Amino acid sequence: MTWRGEKTIQDRMFACVPYSLPLASVLSYGVSLMQQFPPLRFLFQPLFPILFIYSQVPFGLGESVVFLLLFLFVVRNARVPHFIRFNTMQALLLQLAIFLCDILLQILMPALGQNLVTETLSNIIFLSTVVACFYSIVQSILGRYAELPSISEAVYTHVR
Repeated sequence: MTWRGEKTIQDRMFACVPYSLPLASVLSYGVSLMQQFPPLRFLFQPLFPILFIYSQVPFGLGESVVFLLLFLFVVRNARVPHFIRFNTMQALLLQLAIFLCDILLQILMPALGQNLVTETLSNIIFLSTVVACFYSIVQSILGRYAELPSISEAVYTHVR
């Protein structure tokens, strides 16, 4: 979609940055895959400083603070180009989906234990988030709106 105006290279790069939040959050789900495939670690190594910063904030509030700041100062700011606001909101909804999966796994983990089912669920969460983020990043670099089913529809209702 290009109906919202021309996208500069700067806008395209800024639209990619918020996807580092869900990518950094989902890394904990990919531990088993990274143990099985060590070269996979190198792909995510640029996200390690973000994880370090999050770990320095007490009570795990780092992600929440970044989430709120992005929502309040980027998504709700009409002076920010629509393309950046759209991608930021989409990244925040991916982050929210990861948070909900985290709660679900915390509920299921005592009942199921650490076995093939929970490892498979973790791998599915990891791979689906990574694919969605990389797809969105590539589309943003190309200057296109990344259309993720259901998520993009929800983004359009929040970003006008």
